[in-house]
Amino acid sequence: MNVTEQNSAQPVSLLNLPGMEYTVSLVKGKYKLPIICCLMLHGPTRYNELKRRVAAATYRSLSNALKEMEEDGLVIRQEYYEIPPRVEYSLSDRGKSLIPVLQSLGAWGGLYRPPGEAGSD
Repeated sequence: MNVTEQNSAQPVSLLNLPGMEYTVSLVKGKYKLPIICCLMLHGPTRYNELKRRVAAATYRSLSNALKEMEEDGLVIRQEYYEIPPRVEYSLSDRGKSLIPVLQSLGAWGGLYRPPGEAGSD
């Protein structure tokens, strides 16, 4: 994604805008946004329930996405030492701070999505 500044012929990468590249790196990936949306809508969720809600994800791809998101501080993995053991995932405060950003993206898409495009009413 390059644009040219009005007064200069030098291309400017949008990903070099302050924080943009970092933000995109946190949410890029096929299943990260669906995971965030699921946790946003349903709160703490067990792994198998996430798998059902993000049905296209394989067990491996879902596990990898969750591990990356936990390392990035977006998701909290809570283990309960019970019999049988249980694990729940939830959004951290940092992950929750993405909610207004995603809502803004959704609102923008709702305004500019051509009729008949995927996700249209």
